[in-house]
Amino acid sequence: MLTLLHIDASARPGRSNAQPHGSHTRRLSARFVARWQALRPQDRVRYRDVGAAPPAPVTGRWIHAAFTPEDRREPWMREVLKDSDALVDELLGADLIVAGVPMYNFGVPAGFKAYIDNIVRVGRTFGFDRSRRGDPYWPLLADAGKRLVVLSSRGDHGYGPGGRIESMNHVEPSIRTAFGYIGITEMHTVAVEYDEFADERLQASLAQAEREVDALVERLAGAVASRPQAAGRTDCAATT
Repeated sequence: MLTLLHIDASARPGRSNAQPHGSHTRRLSARFVARWQALRPQDRVRYRDVGAAPPAPVTGRWIHAAFTPEDRREPWMREVLKDSDALVDELLGADLIVAGVPMYNFGVPAGFKAYIDNIVRVGRTFGFDRSRRGDPYWPLLADAGKRLVVLSSRGDHGYGPGGRIESMNHVEPSIRTAFGYIGITEMHTVAVEYDEFADERLQASLAQAEREVDALVERLAGAVASRPQAAGRTDCAATT
């Protein structure tokens, strides 16, 4: 049995195929999960909505607590890190992460950036030793066999590889960097464009994105049976 972690980051509460002004990324992520469950009903799905309930941003106290060794943390430090620990536990328990992440002003929404800041944790998802030769940092999830799917949407067009404004896209590249840093390097992406135009080009982009989502589900689900589960994986903790 596999555990899928479904994350939504859009500030829009609904889906674009269900209500006016709904979210395209919620639409795509819901489609992915529904298709996955149809193929693999035995799998566990956990859900977290960082658009509606964003994690608290990192503070000075958080940094102090996170960089204090576990055996030397005071009670207030454990309290400060409680929500971050829950997010990390949840991530550690997931085999497949499916994230709906729209582009806001060329980058990820604030709630998703706060999520990343809470899961990129020294001693939990990456290691650090200043006395280590070469690179003092290393990923702790490199051998966990986790996969990441990012489903995005953009108001303009041409943000994809080779596109006219590819250099202005800081969504997929920043996510790839952050998750790769902790050892999750297999990342698949699908995106909708032309949202601000709201014409036939948007409809064509949505239709194409849905086809790509369906094909991606088929491909990843088909590969699961031939891929052994990562050893030592822990079950996830809190969800919303």
